[in-house]
Amino acid sequence: MAPGRVPPDEGEHAAPKAKAGAATRHPVPVGIDAPILEVMASMRAMRRLRPDPVPEDLLEQIVEAGTWAPSANHLQRYAFVVVTDRDQIARLATIWQAVVRFYRATFLAVPRPDLEPEQFRRTLDAVDYQAAHFAETPAVIVACYDFGSYPNTVRRRMLRAPAAFRRFGGRRTIAMLRNIGTVTDRSEAASIYPAVQNVLLAARSLGLAANLTTWHLMAEGEVKRVLGIPRRTHTYALIPLGWPMGTFGRVRRKPAGQMTHRDRW
Repeated sequence: MAPGRVPPDEGEHAAPKAKAGAATRHPVPVGIDAPILEVMASMRAMRRLRPDPVPEDLLEQIVEAGTWAPSANHLQRYAFVVVTDRDQIARLATIWQAVVRFYRATFLAVPRPDLEPEQFRRTLDAVDYQAAHFAETPAVIVACYDFGSYPNTVRRRMLRAPAAFRRFGGRRTIAMLRNIGTVTDRSEAASIYPAVQNVLLAARSLGLAANLTTWHLMAEGEVKRVLGIPRRTHTYALIPLGWPMGTFGRVRRKPAGQMTHRDRW
């Protein structure tokens, strides 16, 4: 099979072929010893999941992989809410379905000339399927991060010792102070998204399907109330995962050369 090609009867849109957790023949390597680059090249968003439960030891292994990711100043302030309770997932499903309806009427209503019509239709079908069957999702992982009091402590130290920053020059110092908030926000995101990627890679290696979404942010307050997440803690990703209904195949991406700038933009 040529790189980037997926058999027409395989992938997340395919019909069920085997029992959950059973050995399934995939067109790409699957298993904890699968080559990491092969795993990356075939880690597609998989929204069609079987309702069969995911063993607790696999969920623990996946979350542990998330904790191996780097974090700003090695603070390790990430947190993962792992949801398997059927009632809780049913509550999330109600929120999710409302979010998808809103997203479909706004973001997805914008024409996508960069996508082939058939590819876009298949994506919409998968999105609709996930929404309709969200209550059957075996597990949902919500990735969170909270810097806590650390950024405010840094700001207070800066205000108490402004002379220490004069050596940078007045204009540069003012610019850097103005950008502290931006640095904090992006550093927090940069501290959790590597963990999210580890979660996705671990799930894919173990033969589990998942997809990363941030759509829940449009109703983050509702999600937090259902899950009891503290107000100041930010949620950065919601990851539904389970055994795939189809088989894994290689991702379809633009050539890296089209997105690469050398030495300057």
